[in-house]
This record gives sequence, C-alpha cells and structure tokens, in this order.
Amino acid sequence: MGLFKRAGEPESPAQGVDPADLSTLSLQGEDMIDQLARAHMSWGLGSADRWGLDQRTGLITWTFPDRTATAPAQILASFSASSGSWLWAWANESILPAMSRGARSVRDWAETHGHHTLAQPETEADEQAAATLAGLAVRITGAAGFYRGPGAGSVAIITFGPVTLTAADGSTSTFTVDVH
Repeated sequence: MGLFKRAGEPESPAQGVDPADLSTLSLQGEDMIDQLARAHMSWGLGSADRWGLDQRTGLITWTFPDRTATAPAQILASFSASSGSWLWAWANESILPAMSRGARSVRDWAETHGHHTLAQPETEADEQAAATLAGLAVRITGAAGFYRGPGAGSVAIITFGPVTLTAADGSTSTFTVDVH
C-alpha cells in the first residue's frame, strides 16, 4: 500500500503479514465509518450547534437547541490538512494518557503485525491518507462511533461509545450501534 511506503523504497510485505491485510482493513474501516455516520445521524451527529471534549471525564458532548448528546470518547489522532500531517494521540503531549488508549491499541496492533509505519508518532498525510488511517484505526479498535472534531488548525479524530441523549426536560435515552 503506497501510503506506508517511503519514497524511493521498494514496497515489501511485512514479515509474516499479507500486504493486502492493510488494504482490506482500511476498506472495512472506511465502510464502518460510513455505516456509523448514517446510524448516528438519526440522533443528530453532524448537526450540533457546538461540541466539546472533556479529557478529565473522557466525555464528548454535542449541544443542540433542545437536547445534548454525550458519550465516552477516545482521541485517535489529530490531522492537519495545512501542514499535511497526522499525529497519533499517544504521541501528543496535550492528550491525557487515558484519552489515547484507542490510539495505543492501534500502535500495539501495528507493532505486533509488522506494520511499523503505523506505529510512528507522526506521518505525512493528505485528506486521502488521513481517511485511510482513520479507517484502519476504526476497524482495529472496533469503534462504535466516529467523529472528526473541527478545530482551529487541525481536526481531532475521535471515536466514541454509547450516546446518552438528554432532552430539555431532563429525560434521557441511550443510542448504541454495533457495526462490524
């Protein structure tokens, strides 16, 4: 897969791993992201007035005029289109260790399966490479939710779990999805 090859180096399969594995996992992950997006649109993902993530509580919150949605979250990475870079959360000093467990599981999987480029703290990435990396990470972690949190200079790549919806009257409901 060209994304994980250094310029000028021939592509060679990782020891004991079929090189198609990453391509398959990436496609599966990108499909999972699409399915998750469609499922989570039913409660309003992508249409909130604002969003925020509290690293101390580990919760992501989306705020709507008539309700809030909260979910346990993990930060996988940050992607900057302007600098063309992808930084895994485990390598980002501003992210608490508890918030980067998912990113560390991707790194550990990559090291175990001989995909050492995926275990590098930072890599060059354009939009397509970022989508591929996000797909791989969602597939490897088995995430139940995916969100690209817009920021000032970069996008936070976030996974999340069951969503608690709290209406203005205080009533709650839970939304879960399992896409594998």
